[in-house]
Amino acid sequence: MLAGNVTYSDPSDLPQTVPLFPLTGAVLLPKAQMPLNIFEPRYVAMIDAALKSDRMIGMIQPDFSQPGVEQSETPPLVGVGCVGRIVAYQETGDGRYLITLTGVSRFKLEEELETVTPFRIGRISAQGFPDDFETGHGEDAVDRKGLVETLRSYLEANDLEADWDSIERASTEVLVNALSMMSPYGPAEKQALLEAPDLKTRAETLVALTEVDLARRQGDDGGVTLQ
Repeated sequence: MLAGNVTYSDPSDLPQTVPLFPLTGAVLLPKAQMPLNIFEPRYVAMIDAALKSDRMIGMIQPDFSQPGVEQSETPPLVGVGCVGRIVAYQETGDGRYLITLTGVSRFKLEEELETVTPFRIGRISAQGFPDDFETGHGEDAVDRKGLVETLRSYLEANDLEADWDSIERASTEVLVNALSMMSPYGPAEKQALLEAPDLKTRAETLVALTEVDLARRQGDDGGVTLQ
């Protein structure tokens, strides 16, 4: 797959260690893009370091399933994240970076390393996710029509609009992954979408989550209730 000016063909093309950016409720997926406003000094330092090397960052969620860790400066992390390449950046003049990441591959966090840097660093492996490097893998198995119909129902229920021309032009892989990233669900649901074994399962999970949300809203309005 191509991210910026670099082609990544298989897991061996990724670095063995990457800076880690823990962000609750946000997941990056392969081929999708994530804009970020970087302002905390430790993460500004992380971007500086990434720009000086391979421009790779590991997006990963904190694991708040354990009680009492919400206030920790270094909360435990979930086991799977996604590494992305910085494909665009802008210096704002007030100490911030505006960057765009393109997702390359999911990874297993094998070990968090001790470091003197203000940001965290992990040793990662993408060996379990070889399909992430193949553009369009699994698209034919996705019920794209059903996905788009569910999206339309969700937008109508929430009085939202969409750029349907862009949706029609998007590949099925990009559509599924972008919608999964933008979905309004919680950290656990986002992690389930990230860890889905294939594109078909991710699309089906996204549709199921959306249908449950729509049914709950209808129940709140005095309509259909879940049994």
